[in-house]
Amino acid sequence: MEVEIREEIRNYIDNEVVPLYDSFDVAHRRDHVLTVMSQAMELYSSAPEEIRSGIDQEMLLVAAACHDIGLAYGREHHHTDSARIIRSDSRLREWFSEAQIETIAMAAEDHRASGKSEPRSIYGKIVAEADRVIDPETIIRRTVQFGLTHCPELGPEEQISRVEAHLAEKYGYGGYLRLWIPWSGNAVRLDSLRRLIADPRRLRSEVRRIFFTVV
Repeated sequence: MEVEIREEIRNYIDNEVVPLYDSFDVAHRRDHVLTVMSQAMELYSSAPEEIRSGIDQEMLLVAAACHDIGLAYGREHHHTDSARIIRSDSRLREWFSEAQIETIAMAAEDHRASGKSEPRSIYGKIVAEADRVIDPETIIRRTVQFGLTHCPELGPEEQISRVEAHLAEKYGYGGYLRLWIPWSGNAVRLDSLRRLIADPRRLRSEVRRIFFTVV
């Protein structure tokens, strides 16, 4: 299904939003936001008609593009910082109403995997789901990259242990990650990842392999 986005909005995203990610940590650079945008559009296209008909494609794409821009102010509050930046962006008022901008901002605010509450709109659910790149190799690599950037004082074995602990806390059985889109394929992929995490020997082997390809 073709996504209908006005050229001026595409130019805004391509020229003003996406380049912001070039200065973020290696796990959240341009390739990350492009993946989230692409997955959000795929989730839109594959949604049941009764859901798809209530979604504004342009709002969804902007929400996906802007979901992590708050990383410019650090990771801890990046979701609320992203929402704050969206609410204050005068460019968005050229194309969207105040109510639409608020919906876009809430989608960015609600996307964080560690959030305790269900996203408040279908936009937030789709952006949150699109942000879940449930691919073991990608997840492990991004977790390694994050640790190398933010915990450079750790030695290799400490880095590997940190990766394993994070994977268990977020993606393991009983982890805090939640999925919100029933028509997404993430549930099957998450189950596969959980089986890997539940096998310590296999997990350690995979994390070590990926770690030493990154460093």
